[in-house]
Amino acid sequence: MGLEELYREVILDHYRNPRNQGHLEHPQASAQGVNPLCGDEITIEVSFDGDKVSEVAVDGQGCSISQSSASMMTEAIKGKSRKEINKLVGRFRQMMSLDEGDDLGLDPERPGAVLGDIEALQGVRQYPVRIKCASLGWNTLLEALDA
Repeated sequence: MGLEELYREVILDHYRNPRNQGHLEHPQASAQGVNPLCGDEITIEVSFDGDKVSEVAVDGQGCSISQSSASMMTEAIKGKSRKEINKLVGRFRQMMSLDEGDDLGLDPERPGAVLGDIEALQGVRQYPVRIKCASLGWNTLLEALDA
């Protein structure tokens, strides 16, 4: 199986079996995001234990890219502080904006070693209109954390 096919499978797995889907009973932060161009919708809810994310939930509807990206994001932020989340969001945004050949420090010999499943989304940057789909959950998360 080639790397591109592996990444496609990871995206489809998160779309078909979304992680952390639903709602939290008493979220400490939440936000709703909509991509008006395509109708994708995401709601992010977060609870904290001190400064670290203890629980996160995502609910929404839309394309496989927006929904799988949000699922991957929820897995990636569990147990992280706001500072760590901001750094992760920065890496994600950098990955989405890189030109072919730019280096994010990802290891092609060890897919997922740096950003985990999130690396599967790097092919999205070849389709600029889909970057908004992949970024919707991440931008909604930042809105929730800033509220």
